[in-house]
Amino acid sequence: MTLRPRAIPLLAVLSTAWPLAVLAAPVAPDTAADTTQKLQQLQALVERMQVRIDELETGQKRLDGASARPPSGQWGMTPEQARELSRVVVKAAGTEDALEAQGFRGLKISGYLDPTYIATRNLNRRGFQFLDSSANGEYAIDNGSFGTAQIDFMKETDSGAKWHLTLMPNRGASGLTIDGQSIVQEASLSMPLGDKQTRLIAGQIPDWSGHEYAQAPQNKLVSHNLLFDFTIPTVYTGLGLELVRDEWTIKTLLANVNSSKRAPGEHAPALAWRVDHYNGEFSGFGAAGLHGKLANWRALLDEAGNPLTGEPYATRDTVAHLIEVDGWYTRGDWTVTGQLSYGQQSQAAITADPTTGELRTARWWGLSATAAYKLTPQWELVVRGDHLNNQAHGGGLLGWTFADDRNGIGPDPLGDPERGANRQSLSLGTRYQFDANLAFKAEYRLDQASLPVFLDVTTGRYRSTNAMLGAAMVMSF
Repeated sequence: MTLRPRAIPLLAVLSTAWPLAVLAAPVAPDTAADTTQKLQQLQALVERMQVRIDELETGQKRLDGASARPPSGQWGMTPEQARELSRVVVKAAGTEDALEAQGFRGLKISGYLDPTYIATRNLNRRGFQFLDSSANGEYAIDNGSFGTAQIDFMKETDSGAKWHLTLMPNRGASGLTIDGQSIVQEASLSMPLGDKQTRLIAGQIPDWSGHEYAQAPQNKLVSHNLLFDFTIPTVYTGLGLELVRDEWTIKTLLANVNSSKRAPGEHAPALAWRVDHYNGEFSGFGAAGLHGKLANWRALLDEAGNPLTGEPYATRDTVAHLIEVDGWYTRGDWTVTGQLSYGQQSQAAITADPTTGELRTARWWGLSATAAYKLTPQWELVVRGDHLNNQAHGGGLLGWTFADDRNGIGPDPLGDPERGANRQSLSLGTRYQFDANLAFKAEYRLDQASLPVFLDVTTGRYRSTNAMLGAAMVMSF
């Protein structure tokens, strides 16, 4: 039972007064011995009661002190350690308040650099290339999405909304496809609708097709595969949804393709989508597609067949359909990825009908696969093979509606204009991971065509092959 603090002194007084009262009472002579014995027993009883009272007082003090601040040195801490802990708590609270006030809470910053060395036989050039402006030369197998610098900012608010800005001078998605000058790779936002697994997405978003990443730290080799370079879009500008349901992720966009606004003669956005399924942590597969009207530089004719007039860079948009499936497997020392693609765009074939002069549909299909094996935790060997079938109506790919003797696209200049060249490439490379942030990559690449469509600038002759050597140092954080 719990004894109230004020009751304890009263009991102590009674325990003292009781024997005194007994002693003061008159005692008969014939009972003196009995009385003495009883007094001794009573005194022993009082002493036991006093011990019990002391125990109750001690217990009450412990209960009263349980909710108070523990004395210095409790829980194995010295007084100095307890004071240091208090200072750390105060500093942490102040730092959190400062981050919140300055807008840094929930902000993540990352980036990378990949200075690159390229030697290519047919162009007869060797040297370093880094941050080269797309205005200085066309996008090509030897001048693609490498030799870049990127910094990435991502901010998530308490409500779950995300803000994402990626800057990539000269080689970003905007710089390559929109105006040749923009440094923006991505500028997007994501807002949860009800829960964080259902989101509204909008802004400028890089294309999500294929089995290969655009960023150098995630790409196994220096260059990119043929399907990445010539059959998929670069960037979308629009509005869409992102859904995450268990192991499934679905993204859709109603967007402009490779443009920040619609140009004269272009009227409708396209529908882009991607679906991914993750089979645990080791493998997965996905599919992506694009359906709608895209810019077509080949279709510079009006409905009557006359050249378009007006702005010097006027274009027309024509219907295109793109679809691809890809997959990946990573287990132990092995990494295997692959992609299969099909695409077509009306009035985009390189060669017009020889009889009527009408523009015809460009069609292509291709496949690409990469395998990598780690000899040690640092050293990795990589091989990649690509095939691109593009022979219908003289050829024609997404954005490549004219013959290109640098990339080996189109018909033989001295042969049948109705037959386009099919393309293959084989890359052998190695990657050395120096530490968590620094990697070195090297690649030997052989490109081949079914027709002599590569121009050798040294001899002025057309060849059916081209060789390239690439190396890069990639620093990421």
